Order: sequence, then structure tokens, then C-alpha cells
Amino acid sequence: MAIVDRRTFLTATLASLGAAVTRAAEDGQASVRPAGAGRIDMHHHFAPPAWIADVAGRPLLQPANTRWTPAQSIEDMDRGGVAAAVVSITNPGIWFGDAAQTRRLARACNDYGASLVSDRPGRFGLFAVLPLPDVDATLSEISHAYDSLHADGVGVLTSYGDMWLGHRSFRPVMEELNRRRALVAVHPTAANCCRNLEYAPGVRPGSIEYGTDTTRAIMGVAFSGDANRFPDIRFIWSHAGGTVPFLAGRIEGAANGAKDALPKGFAYELKRFYYDLAGAANRGAVASLLQLVPATQILFGTDFPPGGTSAAVAKSLSDLGLFSDADLRAIDRDNAVRLLPRFKA
Repeated sequence: MAIVDRRTFLTATLASLGAAVTRAAEDGQASVRPAGAGRIDMHHHFAPPAWIADVAGRPLLQPANTRWTPAQSIEDMDRGGVAAAVVSITNPGIWFGDAAQTRRLARACNDYGASLVSDRPGRFGLFAVLPLPDVDATLSEISHAYDSLHADGVGVLTSYGDMWLGHRSFRPVMEELNRRRALVAVHPTAANCCRNLEYAPGVRPGSIEYGTDTTRAIMGVAFSGDANRFPDIRFIWSHAGGTVPFLAGRIEGAANGAKDALPKGFAYELKRFYYDLAGAANRGAVASLLQLVPATQILFGTDFPPGGTSAAVAKSLSDLGLFSDADLRAIDRDNAVRLLPRFKA
């Protein structure tokens, strides 16, 4: 066996580290932090094999998601100083009108996600996907996700067919999530009404409809009374809350006629929610969001893999100049640790 002397080993090691730092600088990437002190990505997607097989060719599917691998996530996390990512299923979701298929997909995705976390417990967390709008199946899957898989929370879409979060049929699910003090990550989709509108050539639903559907879902949860009725659910809304920050004043006016559902007003409920900055690391979205909530309610997120690299997102947030160093530390990590203490170490 060849023997490498200590000086040669150290020289080679330092050279490789130097090359890695140089590559990061050349790519304009944020500095990589030690894993224990790194960012926590609260909006990061994964693609279990069963999901890829069933969503091929469906509307709203982005090809980048079908090419995902765990190694791809780890590589991006390491390059962007991300210690851990909490994974979730993205569009087109798992509901395609067949309840049996949805139950099967939910279980397959969640079991795969749990194995991903088990293999790399310090690097990944899991927002378990729920088989909504099937309420009975969803209650069963919540039990499996929490009691058997020890998921970190659950992931849902803003709408299912023509039903948005806050729909009265979903109330048993909200009751159970409230009982478990669940962390609920809400991902936008495009509602049936609006995914094929032809108001501008080449514009896909993600440009406008996702933000709009997030607003519909936030209003559904608030104006149905669910936000007030189930105060222990900790909602995370994607993309800085969609269009809510821009429309909050008009919506607050409507809340004046909904005192039973919103006894403390719409703004009060908004301040209790959490918001990730995936796809929203721009001055307009962030400045508007900061008019509604403090930095303590904002989370780092990338929408990886289609949303870009974690290093690029981190750099964009820093370059905005809207956050203090303390705010950035809270957004990058501390706020997520408060929600998921297991990542504190």
C-alpha cells in the first residue's frame, strides 16, 4: 500500500479546500457554514420514485423536480451553507381525482421521505404530504406521519379542485392538526378556474396564479374562522404570503364584516403566521411583507430544485439591504430552530 507523508497529505488537502472556496467565490455563492450553524431551508422539494412515476406528463409539473436526487440536494446545501432542508412534495401534488391513488401516493411519498431523514437525520426533515381532499384518509395519514414516521410537520396545497383551505369539509383535519400543534407548510397551486387562462402569451400559472391562490387560501383559513378556532396550528405560507402583503389593507376592510370569524381582525392572524422567502427574494415582496410581520416570522426557503440554488437565494436576501445581520441570522436559522428544535444541535 502506498504511504503518503504528512506534508504531502496536508498540502493536497489545503489545495482542495482552497479550490472549493475559489469556485464558490467565482460562482458568486454565499460562504459555506459549518453544518451545525448553517441555514435551514424550509421550502425544499423531493421526488420519491412512486411520485415521479405517477406525475409524468401532468400539468404544473416542472422537469427539474423529476430529476431530483438526494445527492443533488446535499451538493446544493453544502455549496450554499445549508445545514438542513425540510423536504415536501410540490406541484402537481398527489390528488388527481382518484382517492385510492392518492392514498397510495401519500403513503409511498411519506415512507420514502422518512427513510431519507433516517439516513441523514441532521440534514433532512420531512413535511409529510396529506391525501386531501379525502378527509378520512388524511386523518389516517396524519397518525402514520406523526406516530410512526415522526414527521416534522405536514405539507398541503392551497386548494384541491374547487375547495381551498378553510373549507368546512376540512374541519376535522384542522381539529387534528391543532391537537398536535402541527407545523403546516402550505404550497401554492393553480386553481381549476385559472390555470389555463390566456390573458398573456407565454405566461404560466406559476407567474401569477400561485401567489393568488396563496392569498385565497390565507383568506379561506382566516375568514372561515379556522385561524381563530385552531390557534395551535403553525402555518407556513410560501413565497412571502403570495399577494397578501400587497392586498392586506383591502382585505382588512372586508374583515370588518367578519367579526365572528376574525374577532381580533385579519392583521392579527397574519402576524401569527410564518412566511418563507422562496421565490420572493426581491425588494417589493420583502418590503411589503415587513409591513405586516417582523423578521421573527420569516423563514429561509429556496424552492429547490426548480427555484434556484441556496447560495443564490442567500446572496439575494443579503443584497436587498432590508435586513440587519441579526435579522438574517434569524431568517437563515434561528426562526426555524424555534419551530423545529431538533435542528438546534
